[in-house]
Amino acid sequence: MAIFSLCVVVLFLKMLAISCYQGFYRISRQTFKNAEDAAFVGRPASPQELPQVSRAAQAWTNDLQNIPVFFFLGALCQLYYPPGQLSAGLMVVFTAARLVHTVAYLARWQPWRTIAYVVGIICLLGLAGIVVMGAVRHL
Repeated sequence: MAIFSLCVVVLFLKMLAISCYQGFYRISRQTFKNAEDAAFVGRPASPQELPQVSRAAQAWTNDLQNIPVFFFLGALCQLYYPPGQLSAGLMVVFTAARLVHTVAYLARWQPWRTIAYVVGIICLLGLAGIVVMGAVRHL
């Protein structure tokens, strides 16, 4: 449970960092797409988002497609007392893969972004397998 909890916190902080990254670019460039945000700093609204902000939003969207699944599978794993090293390893590798994925996404590094994504998906499949085995044992 401790490893899972730490991974959840690291992933939360990573997602928070993406939000801060977006805010940094908006504030440092004084460029805001939303009229109320632009008006707050006395600027006209920008017709389009900054490229850095758009890229970060895409990374955030990808996180929303993967990280909640990890939260659920990781929590379900805890219910079935999974093999400690296997589940902990999958959780740590998933977390590391998501960190690499975000950095690679923002830096436009291929094939590293795709490799990190695939590693993360493999970890999710492994966690799903642990959940299925645990559920079947408890039938």
